[in-house]
Amino acid sequence: MTLDVAFLGYRFMGEAHANALDRLPMFFPDAPDVNRHTLIGQDEDALTDARERLGFDHARTEWEDVVDEVDVFYNLGPNFLHVEPSVAALEADTHVLCEKPLAPTLDGAERMQLAAEESDAHAVAAFNYRFVPAIQYAKNLIDDGELGEIRQVRGRYLQDWLVDPEAPWSWRLDEELAGSGVLGDLGAHTVDLVQFLVDDVVSVSGHLRTFVDERPVEEGAEETEAVTVDDAFSAQAELANGAMATFEASRFAAGHKNDHTIEVHGSKGSLKFSLERLNELEVLREGDRGYQTILVTDEDDPYGEHWWPPGHVLGWEHTFVHENYEFLTAVAEDEAYHPSFADGLRVQEVLDAIQESDERREWVAVE
Repeated sequence: MTLDVAFLGYRFMGEAHANALDRLPMFFPDAPDVNRHTLIGQDEDALTDARERLGFDHARTEWEDVVDEVDVFYNLGPNFLHVEPSVAALEADTHVLCEKPLAPTLDGAERMQLAAEESDAHAVAAFNYRFVPAIQYAKNLIDDGELGEIRQVRGRYLQDWLVDPEAPWSWRLDEELAGSGVLGDLGAHTVDLVQFLVDDVVSVSGHLRTFVDERPVEEGAEETEAVTVDDAFSAQAELANGAMATFEASRFAAGHKNDHTIEVHGSKGSLKFSLERLNELEVLREGDRGYQTILVTDEDDPYGEHWWPPGHVLGWEHTFVHENYEFLTAVAEDEAYHPSFADGLRVQEVLDAIQESDERREWVAVE
């Protein structure tokens, strides 16, 4: 079975997913065959170059012309382009993978989930960090009861690319285009991992801050554009199982390039994970005097049989290989897949509640 696919977007996420498709035939030979049918973008010159570089047969500037021509539609565009193309594709019963956050607003995410419910196609939220082998290993430990009753969870995601107040403005800093700032861009990943590993968030108390209110429209320019989203956020939360959680994210954490960490503490043990050491998981079991560092690269570890000998580590890009393998296999074999749009909507509900809590200065239930 060969699946015709289209990509909306060809920059950061377009390159990540195209690279993943390149890797599949060699390392996951049982993955479905994929034909890169159409690449979609607005800048015709850049689009022509990207089509050749990423290996697509066709290039189009209008997504409306494509969503019913292919089997699978990858929505890899900016947040403001997530809703309409994804809904149209699902109405055509075309399978959809949409990058996170699912939508700029909760209303948009609800529209997308409704379209998913009414479609015969798969609707997938692209939370690639679920597919880090160490995260899969952690999930198995928690589900097997190795940590006992989970009591406390900490999640943080720190970057530093906006520390310089002269760093130029981008669409990610505009509420109309992005929906939110670090809350949706980074916090969405952390909320999803906590809900994947432990349980759903049921109530939150959140705080958001913007540190720099305007930035140059481009590097060195005198003209500026307003920043209308958050630069950092923190939140306390209660999970459905009674555990307490804390979330934190920032683009102003000097010295942190892509520092996504999760800690889970239970009645029998704990674990710690950092994306900057993504092949490792620190685990403390009942009776241990300290944490043990597990290198999650053995053949019997998650995805280990597909890659290199033990100790030959993987990188950030391999999370997309695993994600695409699971997604395309689910499409070809008509199997259930997570994270789905329903999972993405649940994350959006948490993000919306954190924003509402900041505005109301009180705890808010996640509906």
